[in-house]
Amino acid sequence: MSFTRFGKHIASEAEMAEFAAQLAAIAKAGDVLLLDGDLGAGKSFFSRCFINHLAKQQLGKTIEVPSPTFTLVQTYDQLKPQIWHFDLYRLSSPDEAYELGLDDAVKTAICLIEWPSRLEGDLPENCLNIFFKHDDLQSRNVELLLNTHWAERLKHLF
Repeated sequence: MSFTRFGKHIASEAEMAEFAAQLAAIAKAGDVLLLDGDLGAGKSFFSRCFINHLAKQQLGKTIEVPSPTFTLVQTYDQLKPQIWHFDLYRLSSPDEAYELGLDDAVKTAICLIEWPSRLEGDLPENCLNIFFKHDDLQSRNVELLLNTHWAERLKHLF
């Protein structure tokens, strides 16, 4: 499978929210977004914006989106398709992610997975890889690794 790299500079939280909304607008069941980057690089902020974009559309309001750092996974059953937000930072082995229901979630829900490196390469197929990097205090550089499927779906972004 061939991949394309696409970089995007995001200058503010408002631009990050817009970027998350653009991806949420095309997301569908079975989509897996791998969110990688250092602590504080914007993975959780992106996830909150992504989830709340869909909540505003479907429910007419924003919802509480806590970080799954301690629970490891948060599910949003009130959204269709359902969203599963994983934070794998505290995992000691990749098997623990599957004990959380990752296998089923990637088939039926939209999955946002922070710290996907904890899966040690055992990644679901057809993932969108997003790498968040600090640029300065407010801005970030985001790099997307797109397979052919994702490149077609996201061509409007570049």
